[in-house]
Amino acid sequence: MKRFIAVQHSYSEFLGTVEKQLENRGIGFTYFRPFTGQSLPASALQFDALWLLGGAYAPWDREHTSWLDEEMRLLRGFERARRPVVGLGFGALLMAQAAGGEPVDDPSPYAYWTRAHATAAGADDPVAQAIDGRDVLVAASGRVRLPADVAPVAVDDKGEWIVQRHAAGYGLLIRPELTPGMIEDTIMEEDRPLPDDISDVLEQARVRWPEFRETGDRVVAALVAGLDLMQEHRKPPVFAIRAVQDGQ
Repeated sequence: MKRFIAVQHSYSEFLGTVEKQLENRGIGFTYFRPFTGQSLPASALQFDALWLLGGAYAPWDREHTSWLDEEMRLLRGFERARRPVVGLGFGALLMAQAAGGEPVDDPSPYAYWTRAHATAAGADDPVAQAIDGRDVLVAASGRVRLPADVAPVAVDDKGEWIVQRHAAGYGLLIRPELTPGMIEDTIMEEDRPLPDDISDVLEQARVRWPEFRETGDRVVAALVAGLDLMQEHRKPPVFAIRAVQDGQ
């Protein structure tokens, strides 16, 4: 069975609408929550893909992301094993950092609606083409300047990157997994920093929901095609160790 791992950075941000898409394709997934003190897997080899989900803070904010070294180790393990990685919001920025990108000084949260534009690098990219010309929701905290060897496949109306592809992975600042209910949950999170216009963003999510959900479905289908997520990778056997007493 295909098995994915999803790393959560807050309770309110999970796979959301993506869960049903994966279940319909017969893909199992397991959540890990390092922000609660839970350890991450030591190896990538027991899983077929890694999803790094959204979060309340910038991934270089070590005061609020004390587990980050462990998560970066897991990310690099998946990259070495050439197994797919998808980053959403926080996860996309972490992937950009891992590829050599430089964080921008301002770690403030933002959320806004914009028109997606495929770049020249995204002319044949399935995810870029799935969102080209469509309205999308971008949400994260902080920005990362992409290194020279990583070209964005989609940008927003101002030319800022919103989708980048590197190695066997995608980093998405667009948020196909979000629902209006999940946005409400982030607003209710205690002490969470929020964009000033988050109420307007939520209202637009409610109004745009049918189109928003259709775009999300298109993105997931494109990720499945672009990363060959239906491929099951070989997993090493897990051996149980049994103590043997003297004389047995």
